[in-house]
Amino acid sequence: MKILTAYFSRRGLNYAAGSIVDLPVGNTEAAAKMIAELTGCDLYEIERAEPYSKEYRGCVDEAKAELAADARPALKTAPPDISAYDAVILGYPNWCGTMPMPVWTFLESGDFSGKVIAPFCTNEGSGLKRSVDDINRLCPGADQKEGLSIRGCQVVSARGDIERWLKKLGLI
Repeated sequence: MKILTAYFSRRGLNYAAGSIVDLPVGNTEAAAKMIAELTGCDLYEIERAEPYSKEYRGCVDEAKAELAADARPALKTAPPDISAYDAVILGYPNWCGTMPMPVWTFLESGDFSGKVIAPFCTNEGSGLKRSVDDINRLCPGADQKEGLSIRGCQVVSARGDIERWLKKLGLI
C-alpha cells in the first residue's frame, strides 16, 4: 500500500497545556514524522503560501477570518499527485473546531475517490470536533477511517498510541 502523510503544522508560538510556548517543531509535524518512521510513507507539508502571523493571537485572528470567509488560501508548494497513493494520513491541529483552511485547499486539490483517508488531529483537549464531518463533505468518495486525537502537549510520548491506531487501521 502506497501511503502519503499530508500535514499542516505550526511552529513558533502555540497554545500548549494552558500557556503560550515557542515550539521549534509543531506538534502535528512531530506526529507526522513518527508516522513516517512507522509506515515508511511519503511526507507532504501543507503550507500556506503567505505564512500566518508569528504571534499567537495574530495567527488566531487570521485563522478565524479565513474560516468565516470560507477561504481557500494558496499553498506554498503544489500537492503531490493523489492518484499515486492508496491512502492519505491527514494531520492538522484543531483550529476553530475544524481543520486550518490550507487543509481545505489541499483536500480540494485532488480526487480522493476510493482513497483511504485517516485523519489525526493535535489539540489541547478539543479533539477532532467537526473536522471529520468536514472531510466527509470535501471528499465524499473517500473511505474515511477512524481519526486519532492527540494532545499537543503530549505528542512526544504519543508514539505508542499512534502505532496502535495505525495497526488498527491496517496501515502498518
